[in-house]
Amino acid sequence: MPVTDKQCQRTLVRLKRLLESRFASEVGSTEWKSFIIRLEEHFPNLFRQLLELYGSHFDFYYHLERLLEVMAESYLHRAPELKSSDAIREADPAWIQSGHLIGAMTYVDLFADDLVKLRERLPYLQELGVTYLHLMPLYKSPDGDDDGGYAVSSYRETDPGLGSLDDLRELAHDLRQRGISLVLDFVFNHTSDEHEWALAAKSGDETCQDFYLMFDSRQEPDEYENHLRTIFPDEHPGCFTYHTRLKKWVWTTFHTYQWDLNYRNPEVFNAMAEEMLFLSNVGVDVLRLDAVPFVWKQKGTTCENLPEAHRVIQAFNAVVRVVAPGMVFKSEAIVAPDDIEKYIGPSECQISYNPLLMALLWESLATRDARLLTHSMNKRFHIIEGCAWVNYVRSHDDIGWGFDNANAEEIGINPHDHRRFLNNFYFGKHDSSFAEGEPFQEDPITLDVRVCGTTASLAGLGRAMKLDDEQEIELALRRILLIHRVIFTIGGIPLIYLGDEIGMLNDHSYHDDIEKAGDTRWLHRPHFDWEKVERVGDESTIEFRIHSSIRKLTLLRVNNPALARGDTEFFATGNDHVFGYFRTSQDQSVLCLANFSDQPQSIEARRLRQLGFKKALVDIVSGQSFIASHTLELEPLQFVALLRQTH
Repeated sequence: MPVTDKQCQRTLVRLKRLLESRFASEVGSTEWKSFIIRLEEHFPNLFRQLLELYGSHFDFYYHLERLLEVMAESYLHRAPELKSSDAIREADPAWIQSGHLIGAMTYVDLFADDLVKLRERLPYLQELGVTYLHLMPLYKSPDGDDDGGYAVSSYRETDPGLGSLDDLRELAHDLRQRGISLVLDFVFNHTSDEHEWALAAKSGDETCQDFYLMFDSRQEPDEYENHLRTIFPDEHPGCFTYHTRLKKWVWTTFHTYQWDLNYRNPEVFNAMAEEMLFLSNVGVDVLRLDAVPFVWKQKGTTCENLPEAHRVIQAFNAVVRVVAPGMVFKSEAIVAPDDIEKYIGPSECQISYNPLLMALLWESLATRDARLLTHSMNKRFHIIEGCAWVNYVRSHDDIGWGFDNANAEEIGINPHDHRRFLNNFYFGKHDSSFAEGEPFQEDPITLDVRVCGTTASLAGLGRAMKLDDEQEIELALRRILLIHRVIFTIGGIPLIYLGDEIGMLNDHSYHDDIEKAGDTRWLHRPHFDWEKVERVGDESTIEFRIHSSIRKLTLLRVNNPALARGDTEFFATGNDHVFGYFRTSQDQSVLCLANFSDQPQSIEARRLRQLGFKKALVDIVSGQSFIASHTLELEPLQFVALLRQTH
């Protein structure tokens, strides 16, 4: 039954009275009045989401009261510096669409050893133009099996090897002073089996056992698994692990040491909301919501992308809008393209990874053909106003070919065969391949497999350097720059995996580390090579070529309003090898063209005339001027951004 405004208002009045008795010493203060104003604004949405999720619980209102107490406590303890930042961002809700946002991601230990030394490396990030820094999970996690930090043992403690929580707070302060937004993960689908809740559950605490999904026999797990897919088949079949001490089957979607949380339990929602608000008060600007499709389980379904998963996130969003309104959510939904967009919205995740663009950039490099990229972006790039894509060429994770089968079939591509070709290509098993990638998590039943490798190695730089082939080295560099130029100009937030800007290659040493061996994702997670940074000033080096080109891209975004905040419209170039799109603002229009072929290609000049371009053209990427009388000639793997003033 729908919630009425009157019911919502009555509930809020009653809860405000209870809060006033709990925080009597604060009532009447400016801070308290501010909190109440914010609560009144966002409570209707929060109440509706939670009532849908937990309204059937007899103690629903008790848990709601506890949640509001946590929210009030967190707001009252939020630092003035953070509240000032909140006010600035609320005044400009489109700040996430600003061309000034340039993203970078890294592991603290691999980039700078620890949090203190990372602060010393901030000038390097500033020089590169970074204004958004995603630090991979840095929380306390088990020794050994920790899934790269995604098996969290405590959300309120950092990994001792990286430093202390105070070090993290000081880093967050320094970043804010330098205009760099801090991005951290919120691993909210599961915890480590060494988290205090899991340890208590192992000791027989029934309250904590209900924080997870546990079953006394295989009957229910079997009923669930009739509809589930195995995420890491190399790790274990299915999604459940038997715990001998508990004599129970525990839900473990990813790894056996990662226990899925039970969001059917309102205590779990409240507990995780409290952890989330703790992180917001540390100084996090963007919270990356990990594994969003999996948080709600329902028998008879795939337990992915369920409506309740969206409600959980929307409820978390409403909590944040009250307490830390300057913080935004980024969704990590590596699922079918139609499902990714459903997590994006002002009341859910304001920004989202764009895995489809990432995958299709690599697909286009392999095929030398931009048709699937153009067709898919036409259908799937545009998202709700006020939100933004995070565009990247690779991340800490593997590459999967998540394009839509129907979109491929519409242009005559057999999706099954095409994925097999792409895997073989990037594993270096195809005659036309330039890549040096490795497989990750091959499923022996479905034969599904993903690709690992650094950008430079997948683009052919490592192979070309081994052959000492100058022509192939040049083509590899052009591939690296081409796909980075797309993510910097297409609209959204570009995200660099640190090390890609200096052309770092695959690191095979992970085979010698017992804690990493077997997980090929460590192939593309090398220690950052600071010796290569010393060569970025030498114009004769590969490092200079890549680094200076990426630095120029950050300046292009800042100095061109169309690239900074303009609309994106895709353009049929008339050449299957060339991907094209417009970026348009009020007083500027830029046509971007990307030739994915390693052969010269041309665009008919009359197409450009129809779009208002004259014969004399200027490419703002290279600064080159040229004449297009009959055709616009593009060099192999060339990217151009043609400027057209709109008045």
